[in-house]
Amino acid sequence: MTFGNTKTGKTGTSTSEATETAQIKSVESLDKGNDMERGLKNRHVQFIAIGGTIGTGLFLGSGKSIALTGPSIILVYIGVGLIMFLLMRAIGEMMYSDPSQHTFINFITRYLGRGWGKFAGWTYWIVLILTGMTEITAVSTYFVTFFGTFGIDLNAWKWLIELCFLVALTGINLIAVKVFGEAEFWFSMIKITLIVGLIVTAVVMLFLGFSYPATHIEGVDGTVSGATVSLTNITDGFQLAPNGWMNFFMSFQMVFFAYQLIEFVGVTVSETQNPRKVLPKAVNELIMRILIFYVGALVAIMAIVPWRNFHQNADGSFGSPFIMVFKYAGLDWAAALVFFVVITAAASALNSLIYSAGRHLYQLAQDSESPAMQRLGEVSDHKVPAKAIIVSGCMILFSPLVNAIPGVSGAFVLFASAASAVVIFIYILTMLAHRRYRQSADFLPDGFVMPAWQVCDWIAIAFYVFVYVTLFLSADTRGFRHRRPAVARRVRRLLPAARAIPEPRFESGSREVDVLPVAAVCVACACCATCRAFDERGPVETLRKCAFPPTLVV
Repeated sequence: MTFGNTKTGKTGTSTSEATETAQIKSVESLDKGNDMERGLKNRHVQFIAIGGTIGTGLFLGSGKSIALTGPSIILVYIGVGLIMFLLMRAIGEMMYSDPSQHTFINFITRYLGRGWGKFAGWTYWIVLILTGMTEITAVSTYFVTFFGTFGIDLNAWKWLIELCFLVALTGINLIAVKVFGEAEFWFSMIKITLIVGLIVTAVVMLFLGFSYPATHIEGVDGTVSGATVSLTNITDGFQLAPNGWMNFFMSFQMVFFAYQLIEFVGVTVSETQNPRKVLPKAVNELIMRILIFYVGALVAIMAIVPWRNFHQNADGSFGSPFIMVFKYAGLDWAAALVFFVVITAAASALNSLIYSAGRHLYQLAQDSESPAMQRLGEVSDHKVPAKAIIVSGCMILFSPLVNAIPGVSGAFVLFASAASAVVIFIYILTMLAHRRYRQSADFLPDGFVMPAWQVCDWIAIAFYVFVYVTLFLSADTRGFRHRRPAVARRVRRLLPAARAIPEPRFESGSREVDVLPVAAVCVACACCATCRAFDERGPVETLRKCAFPPTLVV
């Protein structure tokens, strides 16, 4: 299949001209170059969209976000959710016009040029691989933690756990796309069940006027004060920025990265049955999912646990609000329950990353002029890009090896962090591509049209620029202490964003150096409650409870 499947529109054509010339082409005619099987049903896509919205950050990281800015974090989740909805409407409109495309990145190529498209395609694939490497490490760590609650120590077998999970999930992706969809359906169902259980528990406690005494919670230092379940725990003394405006603004970047990869549903369109009916429904219901699964969960948590009861532990971590709530409800095995669901969430994320990475590498191979690369652009008898999936899986398999080599591990941390920040640029390019699409002859006035696009596109772009700027303002994302000066110097030469950074400052009598601001954010900062918040008060201690050891243990 050559890129586009349809001819590229003239980006200089006005919207009024596009209205007169654009016609909706049938999916069948567009699919002449699509070798994939449309095996994903409506329920698969709907739950894939839900699963893409819910990550491990909600289960483990929401305690940190609540502590950062209190009840106003609800407004932040709503605000950022609306911006991500604009991104999804832009992707949805373009995918609706040509549902044979395997990725929304293709529209960057079509409307902004081949150079930008190649940059976005390769960069996004690298981001998926690096994120997959952190996810496989997270899966094994959560797996070890889960069995640790029963007194079973599996630390020596982490490498085998990672290998087994990766082989199993890669196998799911190789069998057939409908098997992948079925797996994601049940992964999402487990996550939804826990969230709904939390909300129902809060409602029951609220009506009963439930009170609980001071309790020791797993993962929380000391004893958490007792309280009475009430909505006044949210409203009493409400302030928009109770811990200062800087913390309030920093919460936007944390929430943004919690929503990252929400665009995954846009990669499934070329393999979805009746895409022009299913896609608009999946995108439009995004707001409802955010209100229920994020806002509803946060309201339930803070109604049960007063937000001032969330404190940073001595090692920099925060307790899981889900564990706290279910512990108060009388479930002594709350930690095991939550970590089981967290394993599911991380496995779901890894499963989706393998799927997405395979499709993006397949598309890159299709567009490549290299004979070697073109071999990856082939579809197996099961109608999946098997070679691209296997290569992507093998790249993720390097994670255990990378973690075992201290010097390489340190460089990997910075590159993985920088990759997360690069996603911001891809989102900006996507919005710019949408603007070009609306001005082109390809525009479908009877399609899945995004309202007020002239304003909404610029609002989204401005927000992404704002998030990028905040990466330089927060101590969490300006840098960390690292024990390998040589790695720090190499990374400075390799990262364009770090070219203006001064040489690292060696401390007297210490092997530590300061790695100063880079345009990056640690991938764990947005999704893990045990992530250390690096501050300006001095050196930080080893992250004994970090969810990504030894990658982030510095």
